[in-house]
Amino acid sequence: MTKPEPQDDDHWLVINGRRWRRTDPALSDDLVEALKSHLGRGRSAVGVSRRAGDDVATAAARKRVGLAKHGLGERGPRWWDSEVEDRIARAREALAELEKLD
Repeated sequence: MTKPEPQDDDHWLVINGRRWRRTDPALSDDLVEALKSHLGRGRSAVGVSRRAGDDVATAAARKRVGLAKHGLGERGPRWWDSEVEDRIARAREALAELEKLD
């Protein structure tokens, strides 16, 4: 008996059989854009620091990625289990933390 393939829905995106949590749809476009900007910079910094063998910089970059993904609702508590106001507050808090890192 084969396992059924995971399906896309409002909560999950399936790519090559792997489920990825979708960005919280309650977040405003400008908030998502700001968080994704930090996410992109963090991912880039992870690659640069890993190639340089700088473990401290890699850890800092991964922290940025984690904060951004938590703010977007892609990690941490499932966004669909929380009230919209709490989800937006969590995203704004993550963005404030990210901006402190700059």
